[in-house]
Amino acid sequence: MFSPSQEEHCAPNKEPVKYGELVVLGYNGSLPNGDRGRRKSRFALYKRPKANGVKPSTVHVISTPQASKAVSCKGQHSISYTLSRNQTVVVEYTHDKDTDMFQVGRSTESPIDFVVTDTISGCQNNDETQITQSTISRFACRIVCDRSPPYTARIFAAGFDSSKNIFLGEKAAKWKNPDGHMDGLTTNGVLVMHPKGGFTEESKPGVWREISVCGDVYTLRETRSAQQRGKLVENETNVLQDGSLIDLCGATLLWRTADGLFHTPTQKHIEALRQEINAARPQCPVGLNTLAFPSINRKDVVEEKQPWAYLSCGHVHGYHNWGHRSDTEANERECPMCRTVGPYVPLWLGCEAGFYVDAGPPTHAFTPCGHVCSEKSAKYWSQIPLPHGTHAFHAACPFCATQLSGEHNCVKLIFQGPID
Repeated sequence: MFSPSQEEHCAPNKEPVKYGELVVLGYNGSLPNGDRGRRKSRFALYKRPKANGVKPSTVHVISTPQASKAVSCKGQHSISYTLSRNQTVVVEYTHDKDTDMFQVGRSTESPIDFVVTDTISGCQNNDETQITQSTISRFACRIVCDRSPPYTARIFAAGFDSSKNIFLGEKAAKWKNPDGHMDGLTTNGVLVMHPKGGFTEESKPGVWREISVCGDVYTLRETRSAQQRGKLVENETNVLQDGSLIDLCGATLLWRTADGLFHTPTQKHIEALRQEINAARPQCPVGLNTLAFPSINRKDVVEEKQPWAYLSCGHVHGYHNWGHRSDTEANERECPMCRTVGPYVPLWLGCEAGFYVDAGPPTHAFTPCGHVCSEKSAKYWSQIPLPHGTHAFHAACPFCATQLSGEHNCVKLIFQGPID
């Protein structure tokens, strides 16, 4: 009988162990210009052929900048904490055979495994505005996974750069803990929220916390880049759970464990639900024409048969050009079925399976964007306050990052079946 480690070495064709996936909120299955290389809407973390994790080892207290350069040039990972012009603490890191490290950030340099850019609400992606105004750190965070079961994943603020260094300058929040080890926060911080009850139909939003460079958990600062750190939360950890949200100040990522993904609907299941709705031949109650959700790869083009809905009441129609209430509010229309006034938008199927908390049919739409998913998924995301800017929070559609509005942030859709 093989032990698992022997088995791994003896079976070259065996599927590599999957730790989990990071899914960026605001993209409905792929980036607007397509997923390419390390820049994509989701990133799978697999066990590496050879461990690349690191752990803290030697600490040096250095009084001249030249000496700190000499220490950090030894080809070894290190974190430098600049306390003043003439004092820097350098913590050297050594190889850890038991962990794999994955780095996330805006930089396209080779140490970054998953390149993330600012999410523009509504998927309107403009590379120019992102590069000049990005608030995402170039080396934002690192995720360290245990190479042996249960493959625990932990998150730490800041990532190592091309010279294997993390550098916290004079202005960065940093401190010495009672046990003597140094720690700090990145400029705009790495925030994490673990949902209560995992990522299931019963889940409830947790509390947003800030993660330090060494992986400790703190309450939020007054604003993202305030000098003063929050309070240490001793009974919480940096271990990622299925459904944990990671906010990098410009993009929010959802962590799904391999086990969680195993119980999540697949792309095939979502496609089957789409075909099931279309097979029921829903009709426009006024024009009596048959409606159909476009195929998943046509998810950005409004088609002739596309269902539209009045988001204040949920009545589903085909497209028509009447019912405008005023010239100023172009999107405020009166529903011909019930006279309710509100936004009138095309409906889009939520295609990113990772955002679903269950495999239920797509019956609810987010307001005001019109992305459609299961009732429990819609209600879950409707109550999650996502960080926005440097100190605001609001609920947003996970498929396009549009800020939610309306009475409940989502609405139950009312389809009319064929009359014949």
